[in-house]
Amino acid sequence: MRKNLFELGSSLDEDSSWSSDNKAKKTLTCKETKPFEEHSLVFKLEKRRGKMVTLVGEFFIDEESLKSLCTKWKKTLGVGGTCKDGFMEFQGKCQEKLKTLVLAEGFRTKS
Repeated sequence: MRKNLFELGSSLDEDSSWSSDNKAKKTLTCKETKPFEEHSLVFKLEKRRGKMVTLVGEFFIDEESLKSLCTKWKKTLGVGGTCKDGFMEFQGKCQEKLKTLVLAEGFRTKS
């Protein structure tokens, strides 16, 4: 019987990277919360799949407050959007309208 001298790939049985014991679970660290006046929010415009997206952040408030605030502003602006990693994303180019809402809520912005 002839033994194969060249092998491609790895054995899934013996490879430690495939075992569930060695996988480190990512733990989210609890980020600090700040009052609205201490935030310094930045507005960004990005193009995703050919469409404009307005980003505002980074927010240092708890996740529930961030989601409720995002929902409130989406309804006021009449656009879609989401909250991810402390930033709010809004569909379309709504930077000026959004800036008035942010300032009315008590947040500070960078120019």
